Amino acid sequence: MSGIISNTTPINYLVLIDYIAVLYHLYARIIIPQAVFGELQEQGTPAKVKAWVVAHPTWLEVRTVAVSPDAALALLDVREREAIRLATELEADALIMDEPAGLKAAKRQGLRVIGMLRVLYAAAAAALCNLAQAYERLQHTTFRAHPDLYRTFLNMHAQRRD
Repeated sequence: MSGIISNTTPINYLVLIDYIAVLYHLYARIIIPQAVFGELQEQGTPAKVKAWVVAHPTWLEVRTVAVSPDAALALLDVREREAIRLATELEADALIMDEPAGLKAAKRQGLRVIGMLRVLYAAAAAALCNLAQAYERLQHTTFRAHPDLYRTFLNMHAQRRD
């Protein structure tokens, strides 16, 4: 299977900062579990995100999870559980997730996990976005990451260009 599984957070924030297309350009096949699809349409979701989800592009696949429940994931949110299960079931190339408990659980399952800042870093490396501008936009949302993490990726990107 060649594809990336995404949790809610990456889709939500990439839509909000107008960089959702980088997922397709970087990974081609993006799959989300049904629970994530549902959350992206719930009350409280930004209108811009809801509108994108309703008319989502064909490169975004929505899948129902077929894997049986895993007691090791019982304390996670249903969307995190489904994303981890789907990544395992489909033998995904990676899982995009930023929630700390979900990250730890996914890594314990042997999954390759990447976060939002890493996705934008990869997009900048592929000349799909301006990293500083993308991070600036992200910081004007409710997304939270430690400032040192932003700086680390910006420094790595600057060194890469030199």
